[in-house]
Order: sequence, then C-alpha cells, then structure tokens
Amino acid sequence: MAFARASGILLHPTSLPARGGVGDFGPAAYAFADFLAAAKQGVWQVLPLGPLGFGDSPYSSTSAFAGNPLLISLDRLAERGWIERAQLDVLPAGADAVDYSAVFHQKLPLLFEAGRNFLRGAPENARARYEKFRRENQWWLDDFALFDGLRARYKLASWNQWPRELCHREPAALEAVRAEMADDLDVRGALQFFFYEHWQALRAYCAERSIRVAGDIAIFVNFDSADVWTHPDLFRLNSELGPEVVAGVPPDFFSKDGQRWGHPLYRWDVMKVRGYKWWIDRLRWATRCFDYIRLDHFRGFCQFWEIPADEPTAIHGRWVDGPKDDLFAAVRAALGGLPFFAEDLGYITPDVHALRDRLQIPGMAVLQFGFGNVGAHVHLPHTFKSEKVIYTGTHDNDTLCGWWASGATENERAFAQAYVGRSEDGIQWAMIRAAADSVASLCIVPLQDVLGLGSAARMNVPSLEDGNWRWRFGSGLLRPEFAKKLAVLAEVSDRLPQTLPAREEDWAA
Repeated sequence: MAFARASGILLHPTSLPARGGVGDFGPAAYAFADFLAAAKQGVWQVLPLGPLGFGDSPYSSTSAFAGNPLLISLDRLAERGWIERAQLDVLPAGADAVDYSAVFHQKLPLLFEAGRNFLRGAPENARARYEKFRRENQWWLDDFALFDGLRARYKLASWNQWPRELCHREPAALEAVRAEMADDLDVRGALQFFFYEHWQALRAYCAERSIRVAGDIAIFVNFDSADVWTHPDLFRLNSELGPEVVAGVPPDFFSKDGQRWGHPLYRWDVMKVRGYKWWIDRLRWATRCFDYIRLDHFRGFCQFWEIPADEPTAIHGRWVDGPKDDLFAAVRAALGGLPFFAEDLGYITPDVHALRDRLQIPGMAVLQFGFGNVGAHVHLPHTFKSEKVIYTGTHDNDTLCGWWASGATENERAFAQAYVGRSEDGIQWAMIRAAADSVASLCIVPLQDVLGLGSAARMNVPSLEDGNWRWRFGSGLLRPEFAKKLAVLAEVSDRLPQTLPAREEDWAA
C-alpha cells in the first residue's frame, strides 16, 4: 500500500503528562493532538496499546485484543460522574517518570470503582453502547475478562500454574468460576468498554484535524496472556503447557547475547489449516483501532529465530521459516487492502526484502543508523524510493541529542555533519529536516527529538530488563515555536496532512 506523503510524531500515550502518574487518553492527549494540528503533522504513531505484562513492556501484553486500562482517562470518567472529582485531586499530576507499581496501586482501584458505578447507573444510551460492545466483542472479551480476573485471583501467577482444571480449561470448571466471579468479570468488561470509547473518541478528534493514527502490532504475544491460555493449540507448548521454544533475535548491534524475548512461537501449520483465522481476527481488530499499522519484527513472518526454552540467552537459536506470502494472501482475501508498513530493521536477508516487495508493504529506515559503515547507508535518503517510512530514531534508539553527545563515534559525527550539514538549532533539527526532505512517503520523528531532549528521555534500551517505558514529558515543553518550525517544514516538503472523512459515531463514555 502506498501512503500519502505526510509527516508525524512518535509518542506513546503513557508519556503524556496526565493525572495519576501515567499518560492516558484524557485532556493531555487532546492537547497533544492540537499541537500536532498546529504543527501540520498528519500522523500520530503510538506503541502497542494492550494491557501490560512482563517488564511493563507494551510489546509483552496479556492480550492481543484488549486495551491497557491504565490509558483510560480518569478525567473523562469524572466528567460523566463515574468517580468523584475530589478523588482525583490527591493523585500526582506532574510528569515524573512512570512508577508502574505506584500507578497500579493508585489508579486501578479508581477504575474499578468507576466500572461498578457505571454498571449500576449507566443511562439508557450508554448502557446500549456497552451492550453492543459486549455483543460485538464477545469472541475475545469473555475469555480475556476471565483470564484477567483469574490472574488477579492467583496473584499474577502464570496461567499454567493455576489449578489444573483451570489451566486445562475444563468446561465445568470454567462455567463454575464464571458464575462465581460474574460481578468482577462485568467490571473488567466495563473497563474495556471505557478504553475503547476513550480511544475512539480521541481518534475521532484527531480525524477532525486530519491526523491519522498509526498503531503497532507486535508479531509475538506473551506466554502469560489470554491468547495462549485460550488457544494453547496455536502455540508451541510442551506437555506441561510451558513454552517448548521461544522467540528472540540473535546477537546484533543492541546485544552481544542477542535478545531472548521469551514469547512462545506459533504452530504455523495449525494456523494454516484453520485459515489463519486468529491472525485475521487480530489484524481486522487492528484496522478498527488504527489508520496505519506498523508490523513489528516483520522478518519473523519470513524467518524467525527459534530458541530452546531452556536456553538462558538467544545465542543458541536457529532460523526457521515463517508463513511468508501464505499468511498475507489470506489476510488480504479477508480484509482487502493492507494498511501496513514493516519494521524490517537489523539483520535482514534478501528474501525478507523480496517478501515485503511482493506484498507492496513499505519498509523502514532510521536516519540515526545511517552513518556507520557502508552497509548502514541503506538508512540514508539518497538510497530511498517513496515506498519507505523514515524515522530519525525509534523507541529503541537513544534520542538524537543523547546519541550525538555520547553514543555516536567521532566518525559518525563527522559523516552526519557532512551529510546533513551543521545546524545552529542543533543536530536534531538538521536530521529532522533531512528526513522530511527525503522522498520517503512517511516521515516520523519521536517527540524527544523535536524537544531536543537527551538520553534521560530515552524510552527503551533493548535487552535491559528494568527501567524502560517510563519516560514522560511536561506540558510546558510543547512550545508554539516547535509547532511553527514543524508546520513550515511540512509545507515546504509537501507533507501537509490530507483531510480525513468525518466519523459519525458517538464516543461518550
């Protein structure tokens, strides 16, 4: 799929300066959309929006379909009377780094209280929207709510450590526990309704300002997830229902031991026999939540790194063929167009590029990577065609200012200055201008680079197990002069946003 020429900003909603210790879909998100509109940016890219699992990583979610309840806006809930405004006044309102333990302790009880109040007192129109949401999403929602409730009951123990009858999903046991936990499950369903309505309301606000939202789909799912518990036959599990083999990548630029992600691998043969239904459902759901979709670790659809589950690192793995064209043919037949672009970074072989080209899915380039050896020059604009999405950096990179100050070698700094020139307003703006001026259809810049922030604002350090995904910014940093610079650049580089059709739905929860 060819994307209309545009530019945009990468910012995960948890980084917004919202009330409650973590960013959400409330007033700060709308203020950021206003900033994007003033800056004439046509894309807001986010990271995966699912409930957080191991390491608080959005790429290690407990569901491929559910939303992260921490992103629900307390302010919106208070506006509609589902919680008292006074309950919010005692919550932290600054933009300190996310303390997930504190946020779970402070925010989740308020969300559950709001869910109970909604179920007791929702007016007829809101109740009708809720019942419609439950009916249309029962195919994933019921199992997720039960998984989520049981996970809380068993103090976050992995599902294969639950009582055997629940671990093995014996029908009588599931029926009994659903009845026993009915009230709790209803509240968890209401939270998913809140999430979906708040997200779609924000999307509608963006659409009115010609801003498309780009989502991110992680290729693998967490072992401790509703998906693996509900569909164990779709994953490579052993007789004890633990992972037989796990996903990762071999040693690379980021880690000498590779990255052992620990996610279970798919039984692609079983998925093929079933017409790839689970994947079609997953991507259909994604198209309802996003305008564009980034496919993380696209290489894994061609070949994936298979690591024995008992190996402590990713070193002793092997490449195994993935589903390749077969999966995407089924997806295209079911969904029509493919509004995807591929994360095809790292060690990529010609067959991966050939698969992407056959599917006509744009790939990615990261300008920060372009100033190393000759092989890195594929990330520089003179090598591009328009079917490309260029980033100055991604969530896995240091910020441009941090990289320039301490991460780049002397040669890399010399090459970068030779290529993008010297800039009185900082190396980050020279790089942003080079990306925007390229022929790539989409140009995406992390907000940290627009704000000129250093390494302390980095979102993720791959292979680091603790301290990631915590960065937040203060609302005062979105200064009008930044929006003006981006707007002028979007206009002169022919990246002005194109009008989106109006959304008629009423997202009011």
